[in-house]
Amino acid sequence: TDAIALVEEIGKGEPLITASCKEHIIHLVQRLQEKLEEKEDHKFYLFKVLRAHILPLTNVAFNKSGSRFITGSYDRTCKVWDTASGEELRTLEGHGNVVYAIAFNNPYGDKIATGSFDKTCKLWSTETGKCYHTFRGHSAEIVCLSFNLQSTLVATGSMDTTAKLWDIEKGEEVVTLSGHSAEIIALSFNTTGDRIITGSFDHTVAVWDVGTGRMLHTLIGHRGEISSAQFNWDCSLIVTGSMDKTCMLWNARTGTHIATLTGHSDEILDVCFDYAGQRIATASADGSARVYNAETKECIAKLEGHGGEISKVCFNPKGNRILTASSDKTARLWDAATGHCLQILEGHTDEIFSCAFNYKGDIIITGSKDNTCRIWH
Repeated sequence: TDAIALVEEIGKGEPLITASCKEHIIHLVQRLQEKLEEKEDHKFYLFKVLRAHILPLTNVAFNKSGSRFITGSYDRTCKVWDTASGEELRTLEGHGNVVYAIAFNNPYGDKIATGSFDKTCKLWSTETGKCYHTFRGHSAEIVCLSFNLQSTLVATGSMDTTAKLWDIEKGEEVVTLSGHSAEIIALSFNTTGDRIITGSFDHTVAVWDVGTGRMLHTLIGHRGEISSAQFNWDCSLIVTGSMDKTCMLWNARTGTHIATLTGHSDEILDVCFDYAGQRIATASADGSARVYNAETKECIAKLEGHGGEISKVCFNPKGNRILTASSDKTARLWDAATGHCLQILEGHTDEIFSCAFNYKGDIIITGSKDNTCRIWH
C-alpha cells in the first residue's frame, strides 16, 4: 500500500488529521508496514518455572505490555508476578473460596478483577494490592468476568444464570442481565463498549445493550452448550464455539447467522479472532485446531499434532502465530498461514489449561494442572 495515498484517503473522512500531523501519520504507517514485513523465527526457551500456589491453579493472564501477569487458584488467592524476573510481587487475599476468573483492566493494567466461587467479585490495585471494592449480588459461583476496554465497567457471569455489570468508580451494580435459563460461562464486551455478549449452557448467546441492560438479540442455532464467544475488533462479527462440534459466525448488529464452521469431530472448547478480525481459530477436544478465513469462511489451515484435547487457542498480536494448550501436557506454536507446527513447548507434567502471549509476542506464559506456571522467552 502507498502510505502517502492511504493517509490522504483517511484524512478525507477524519477531521482530526490536519496538515500539520500528516507527515507524522505517514511515518507511523510506514513503521507499521516495516513491522509487518519483519521475518521472525523466534524460538521460545523456558525462562522460569513458578510454583506459586499450594492448591491448583485456575487461570493466568497478562497485562497489556506483558510486564506483569496474574494467577488465580483454588487456594483462594490471586498472585501478581513480575514477568521479567519471575518474582512474586504480591498476593491478593480476601476471597472465601476458589478464585476462578481473573483479569487486568487492559490496556491500562492498573486494576485487577477476581471472580470467585464465594459469589463475589473483587477489584484490586495492581500496584498496592489494596482491595477497592467487593461486588456482592450473585447467588452462585462467578465463573467468568471481563472489563470493558474503557475501564469503566467490569462484567461478571455466574452459575446463577445472570451476568452483572458493575461500576468501577462507584463500586456498585449498574444492571443485571437476566434471560438465560442456565449458567453463563463466557462473556465479552465489544471494542466500543456499548454491547456485551454472554454465552450459556442453555445453548444460546445473548447480545445486550450495555447502557440499558436490554437483550437485543438471542443467537439461536447451536445444539450444545456454548464454550466460547467473542466479538471481532470492529464489532461487526461474533464468533461462537459449542459442545455441538461447530463454530458459528453471526452479524453482531442484526444477530443473524452468517455461517457454520464445521470440520471438527468433537466439542469445540475455544474460539478466537485475530486482532484484525480476518481469521478465526478454533480449538477442539478432537486434538486439533483449525484456522478459518472470516470473509470466505473457508478452513485455511489444520493444526494437527497434539495428542489430546486442546482447551485454549490464541493468536499473537501480530496475527502470524497461533498458540495452543493441550491435555497432552504440551503447548504448541504454529504458523497461522500454513498450519505448520513451529515449536513444541514441553516440560509440564500435567494438562495445560491456559496460555497467553504478551503484546510484543516474544513472551509466552502457560498454566498447568501440575500447579506450575511457566514463562517462555
